[in-house]
Amino acid sequence: MASGLLLLLDDIATILDDVAVMSKMAAKKTAGVLGDDLALNAQQVSGVRSDRELPVVWSVAKGSFVNKLILVPLALLISVVAPWLINPLLMIGGLFLCYEGVEKVVHMLHHKKAETAEEANESLQQVEVDLEKFEKEKIKGAIRTDFILSAEIVVISLGTVATAAFMTKVTVLSIIAIVMTVGVYGLVAMIVKIDDLGLYLTQQASEFKNKIGRGLLAFAPILMKTLSIVGTVAMFLVGGGIITHTIPLLHHFTEETVDHLELIPSFGSIIGALTPTLMNLAIGFIAGAIVLMIVMLIQKVWSKASA
Repeated sequence: MASGLLLLLDDIATILDDVAVMSKMAAKKTAGVLGDDLALNAQQVSGVRSDRELPVVWSVAKGSFVNKLILVPLALLISVVAPWLINPLLMIGGLFLCYEGVEKVVHMLHHKKAETAEEANESLQQVEVDLEKFEKEKIKGAIRTDFILSAEIVVISLGTVATAAFMTKVTVLSIIAIVMTVGVYGLVAMIVKIDDLGLYLTQQASEFKNKIGRGLLAFAPILMKTLSIVGTVAMFLVGGGIITHTIPLLHHFTEETVDHLELIPSFGSIIGALTPTLMNLAIGFIAGAIVLMIVMLIQKVWSKASA
């Protein structure tokens, strides 16, 4: 009995040691996606009323935990039962991200057109209804986007521990899921409350605090606008990156292009370093545009058939 307990403790100690090493490796590999995740989620919850920002972030964070509660067991099951299914599922997620990115660009371009006075009055009359609807849409959109990014983080982490024991895989994926969710949404909460912190500091007696507060108030809208753009670009980068890495032809083409560009004197290394990012961006946008056209065509055919 005692020897069995000692063996169990030894196994746990070994697993924890493996977990510590592999968690660090997995965290490093998912750092790039985490940056995109942060930009995307801060952008997703921007535009919500100040008093509703933290409740919205909390709602999305809870949704993110639910996503990972679904994804971690599912990824472990797929890795055992049907490992070939991981790449196609990632591809679908990547295409969806690209589609949402193009849809956002089209929406932004469409809404740049000036509103007529009649449209403006109608918007004001509907504002109370729209605010609640807007908040729900923001939460749904952020959770949906988080699901795809979380799937990529889980799959990358799973690839890092592919040869490890099953319990090590479970523990590493659980640690990565919890740490990254808390980290991302903690930072998102801080980002969306910068303006409130600035307002609080402007009301203090200290002139130094007032200056910092005014600076934060000036910086907050610039940051949120930047995050809106960065978040949309991140959709193409993440989605395009998934597509590029999933299709061997595109992946090899990118690598060969980088190899050739790095031979350029003086600036070769810089151009070579930027090329994969730019290619992922271009591939993501093109893929998203194609999916959007297909969706619009299906909707058109469907509406004609229903008429």
